[in-house]
Amino acid sequence: MRIKHLCGGIFCLLLTACATPPKQDAVKPADDGMVLVAAGEFTMGSDKEDNLNMWREANALNPFGFNDELYVDERPAHKLTLPAFRIDKYEVSNAQYRIFTTATQHKVPLSWRQNAYDASSEDLRSLSLDVLRQLATNNFRLDMDVTAMTHEALLAELEKINAVRDTYPVTMVTWSDANDYCYWAGKRLPTEAEWEKAARGPQGFEFPWGNRWDPKKVNTMSNDSDIPYSPIGSYPDDKSGYGVYDMAANVAEWVSDWYEAYPDAPPSSANKNYGKDQRVVRGGMASSGHYDSISVVFRTAKRMHLRPRTALIDLGFRCAKNVE
Repeated sequence: MRIKHLCGGIFCLLLTACATPPKQDAVKPADDGMVLVAAGEFTMGSDKEDNLNMWREANALNPFGFNDELYVDERPAHKLTLPAFRIDKYEVSNAQYRIFTTATQHKVPLSWRQNAYDASSEDLRSLSLDVLRQLATNNFRLDMDVTAMTHEALLAELEKINAVRDTYPVTMVTWSDANDYCYWAGKRLPTEAEWEKAARGPQGFEFPWGNRWDPKKVNTMSNDSDIPYSPIGSYPDDKSGYGVYDMAANVAEWVSDWYEAYPDAPPSSANKNYGKDQRVVRGGMASSGHYDSISVVFRTAKRMHLRPRTALIDLGFRCAKNVE
């Protein structure tokens, strides 16, 4: 209902009056924001056994309950040899994705339309004071008495908010959105194997930093349902041995693969989801209201899967690139 209201009022005014023309000379992300993962062998997956009493119903160990077995799609652990590749040090940020949408006129995430992040500084400056005040209250949710603020004072506050938003990972993007961005940037989505190797580091850890779970190293819970994550790189200990950040948590990330069984995998409850219907999602998410504090969600071998057209407030991506 709230979305419908926005489209019927101030938001539609922005769409018609403040469209920013594409900038064909927009600067694409540089490769210096990527890290090198050396060629070589690593162990992918795990041989962990499921405790059926843990996942079938809520209990003291798992108060939220799970619908599927936790480890079955990770089996068996197997050796893979990958060529060298580069992967983004951080998840793709709102600021980076904004450059892409401006340059290509690609659709923006729905959340941007709801909170007016899609309005550029030039767009905001072109609005009348009355319209700007409505936008500040209804979309930016500015906790101030906007009726006493001048046009310049309001702009300053809204630009501060957007400067913070710039540092957050982009979310509410489908698999195709993520794939399109990486292609535009001269990169590609990482394969599932590349993502896991980068997360495990040279030592093959269960968590990016080691084999012992430490909830202080990651953002495991957020009380803000609108922004259930942190600015990229906010948790310096959530870093793999290759120097890749936010692999245990922050937002979950699209990778290139279809969700399929590993070679020689045993029959499992996951069979119903295998096939070219769902894409793999990797990494834990700091979203409110889930099983966030349970360490299994943040392990480097953990697999998730979603239909490619899914767009969630706690789902983003990073890119990879071949080494030539």
